[in-house]
Amino acid sequence: MAETDDPGDAEAANRLMRLAREIARHDKLYHDDDAPEISDADYDALVRENRELEARFPQLVRSDSPSKRLGAAPTGALAKVAHARPMLSLDNAFSGEEVCEFIARVRRFLNLPPDEPIATTAEPKIDGLSCSLRYERGELVLAATRGDGSVGEDVTANVRTIADIPQHIGGAPDVLEVRGEVHMSKADFEALNTRQQAAGGKIFANPRNAAAGSLRQKDPTVTAARPLRFLAHGWGELSEPLAETQFAAMARIASLGIPVANLLVRCNSVEEMLAHYRAIETARADLPFDIDGVVYKVDRLDWQERLGQVGRAPRWGLAHKFPAEQAETTLEAIDIQVGRTGKLTPVGRLKPVGVGGVIVANVTLHNRDEIARLGLRIGDRVRIQRAGDVIPQVVENLTRDEPREPYVFPDHCPECGSEAVAEEGEVDVRCTGGLICPAQRFERLRHFVSRGALDIEGLGEKSIAEFIELGWLHSPADIFRLHNHREELLGREGWKERSVDNLFAAIEAKRQPDGPRFLFGLGIRHVGIVTARDLLKCFGTIEELRRAALSEGGEAELSSVQGVGPVVAEVLVDFFHEPHNQQALDDLLSEVSPLPFVSDAKQTEWTGKTIVFTGSLETMSRDEAKAQAERLGARAAGSVSAKTDLVVAGPGAGSKLKKAEELGVRVVSEEEWAKIVAEA
Repeated sequence: MAETDDPGDAEAANRLMRLAREIARHDKLYHDDDAPEISDADYDALVRENRELEARFPQLVRSDSPSKRLGAAPTGALAKVAHARPMLSLDNAFSGEEVCEFIARVRRFLNLPPDEPIATTAEPKIDGLSCSLRYERGELVLAATRGDGSVGEDVTANVRTIADIPQHIGGAPDVLEVRGEVHMSKADFEALNTRQQAAGGKIFANPRNAAAGSLRQKDPTVTAARPLRFLAHGWGELSEPLAETQFAAMARIASLGIPVANLLVRCNSVEEMLAHYRAIETARADLPFDIDGVVYKVDRLDWQERLGQVGRAPRWGLAHKFPAEQAETTLEAIDIQVGRTGKLTPVGRLKPVGVGGVIVANVTLHNRDEIARLGLRIGDRVRIQRAGDVIPQVVENLTRDEPREPYVFPDHCPECGSEAVAEEGEVDVRCTGGLICPAQRFERLRHFVSRGALDIEGLGEKSIAEFIELGWLHSPADIFRLHNHREELLGREGWKERSVDNLFAAIEAKRQPDGPRFLFGLGIRHVGIVTARDLLKCFGTIEELRRAALSEGGEAELSSVQGVGPVVAEVLVDFFHEPHNQQALDDLLSEVSPLPFVSDAKQTEWTGKTIVFTGSLETMSRDEAKAQAERLGARAAGSVSAKTDLVVAGPGAGSKLKKAEELGVRVVSEEEWAKIVAEA
């Protein structure tokens, strides 16, 4: 975006909120449902836009920013398991210049001289499902998917059926957690789909989806019948170090009998890194498995430790993605789908075309403005691209100059006929029907009972749809009155006394729901689970939050909450001022009593404190110093004020040191700061 086109704070905040919501939805579709709706390239473009906006407007970075999150919380039938160490994602690069900048960032952060060599490893980025294997005293005891990076799904029984993965290893540390990708070879994928078609089973879109669906089966015998493979790319918890470098540690893992990519090499310069990238890209079509790029990692493990992570990604790693693959086809129709918040999303129906070995027939067109930007009409010839997933993106309209009837975006909801409008400053068109809209009613109720919200076991999509059709469910409060229909439900097909009693017991168990989950479940625009926690951490209860929103100057009070900001504040005030929302909330609160928020954050001496670094730091960069403060629970500020708790002063400290002394703020040297960090 050109300088003159830079958005203002309000526009940027709006876009960041929309990006956070959209990226979170696609994360869930990809990681949890194995059913992505957009291509890798399309997803990467959203993440890239979010990152660039955050860089230009650091004051607007949200607490639920995609840059602070990875994957999606597991919501399937498999048991959940917490990772001993988080399973991180990687930042992406799409050009040689970005790879050069990655090395430059590492050099700046570590405060290395210009002539200090920075060795890295480079290896193919397997397009599979991330998996962690935990060995204790040489025995495989646990296997888990990545999930949201903190909690994954227990797939131990399924992993035991994968021939590549040894059940016992010798010569390993007492605790060894190997991480890698479960995948399916191209040949095995084609053979599986042939068998599936002959048996009338599910046809998988690509090897990644096939591998993910196979690994996450409830029945291990199904997984055993699927030809899954495994390649290690790193590790998690260790009882003792494997080696001093990434390359030597991976060689150690390979020596234990755990497969490692044979294209893993050590590079001593950016030129060598890019040369290996080009070599892998050339060999890509002939490799037995799908890859979507090359992964670089700083080789020295002590440097990795210092570099640490920022948000959801380590500073010491980078994924250099391949360009998307393209094809041409015809746009045969545009359908409109109505989402949970009433958003009208246009979906393009394409004449099926093969792109990179996958037949694609649908494309998400995002919104009204995207259709106008591309000048799309039904019948146009379009160029599409994909980078590993099912639904691609339209990159060009090849026939926009041909005379053809223009496409008119609907101004009424196709589901309920209510007016559909776009709010000022927004591109999304939304149905105004609220709970009278069948699409929104179903989606809002489904969201309310979902695992991320109230998590009511047994009340799934099928049951919700059935109860809506019967007229038993109109609002969330009706869920807690379903017991009034017990006798009618017992007379329906598929409902036995035990299943009915189990459902009602699950509902009753949620009469005192977790406060943030309850607030998130209301489906208020822009209020995700992280924002809900931030709000209730400040206000304690739903009632106090409502009081603040309805009070004079409510927007200002809400805007002052860390991670909220003016746009979310405005949405909350609007929500609580709507009479029908007040009525629905009062009705719901007559049935349930959400628990007040109780923080489970570990309190330390530095939690919530403000620290300022000034002067020249000699043993670390300013970025590393700030990262250390954040790890202690403190906030690194740029200026000294009466609210400053500590100043770390290096040589050459000037006005900030003087002001700290005037205010009586504690001042320590860089050496003293190092002791504080070590002892914390």
